[in-house]
Amino acid sequence: MRIGLEIFLEKNYKQFNGKRIGLLTNMTGVNGNLIPAIDLFYEHPHINLVALYGPEHGIRGDAKEGEAVESSIDPYTGVPVYSLYGASKKPSKEMLDPIDVIVFDLQDIGARYYTFIYSMAYVMEACAEHGKEFVVLDRPNPISGLSMEGNLVEEDVRSFVGLYPIPNRHGMTVGEIARLYKHEYGINCNLTVIPMEGWSRHMYYDETNLFWIPSSPNTTGLDMSILYPGTCLVEGTNLSEGRGTTKPFEYVGAPYIEGYRLAKAFNQKKLPGILARPVSFVPTYQKHKDSICEGIQIHVLDRHKVHALKTGLILLETIAEMYPHDFQFNEYPNGKFFFDLLAGTKELRNEILNGGTVDFLRSCKEQIAQFEKQREPYLLYK
Repeated sequence: MRIGLEIFLEKNYKQFNGKRIGLLTNMTGVNGNLIPAIDLFYEHPHINLVALYGPEHGIRGDAKEGEAVESSIDPYTGVPVYSLYGASKKPSKEMLDPIDVIVFDLQDIGARYYTFIYSMAYVMEACAEHGKEFVVLDRPNPISGLSMEGNLVEEDVRSFVGLYPIPNRHGMTVGEIARLYKHEYGINCNLTVIPMEGWSRHMYYDETNLFWIPSSPNTTGLDMSILYPGTCLVEGTNLSEGRGTTKPFEYVGAPYIEGYRLAKAFNQKKLPGILARPVSFVPTYQKHKDSICEGIQIHVLDRHKVHALKTGLILLETIAEMYPHDFQFNEYPNGKFFFDLLAGTKELRNEILNGGTVDFLRSCKEQIAQFEKQREPYLLYK
């Protein structure tokens, strides 16, 4: 299997000879031998790399989730770095003036909450507005390109964790999503996608020849990524989603939970492909920092049977039923809920509190069928 970066450097760079190149990347932008795209572009005799652009967490991955990143100078190359997760998430005309082409090389993790695909959307918009070319070097969807889960984001809760009506688990590569953005959502930039060779839709990341590189500080591995389309929703509650531990999005708990009781109740649901065990943990930052939390670790038994969203929703519903006076959705001072932005709808909070998640999941099937038909023309792999 060969990724878009390797194919671009072998032959496609020639069509951009003489043009000023900007590179939107981070620590995941490496070739099969772990050499960074930044170095490969900077040292290439026929590529004129003049600017770098960094998404959430920065180009070196040393910023926490939600932490603003300043523009800077890359200490290794001396190339200016324009942050797309600081004062602005969309590059300004001044940020694009130095370049003719922006090349995108980031590893996504296959869930709609992950902000890299919205940095891509904003850059595509800016390229369309300011006459710049946009190139996507495609990479695998680590949780395969077959399964899809969830609902489509509703208009009144669009945000940087759900900017377009795509499901929680979208089953697309970044190159395919870029094509969807252009033709379905009207981002009519000059787009080139460099596809991979040898990747098939059924493949998970450990079935490729690529090293796992965390896309962010809490993207710890494949099991975490498989669960993330469901357990990311925990972020919108007063539960710890395991940030500040070694198992984020696999650990879920809080100081008010009894781990053994929760594990027993959750396992009785007999959800396919997973099994829970009781855990006790102390987050080193974020929610419940330095406090003992009890809860569960969700273990993946059979990834082909796991429905991550169902797993996450049944877990939240179980905790809400067991701890009705303790469990809460986190509310902003303006009365809005971050959970709604993650959920892509304002209805799901009530469904969880009232035991209606099974009905909600049933209603998702029609939306998934709609999205499956919509995405079909833009798929690049069988």
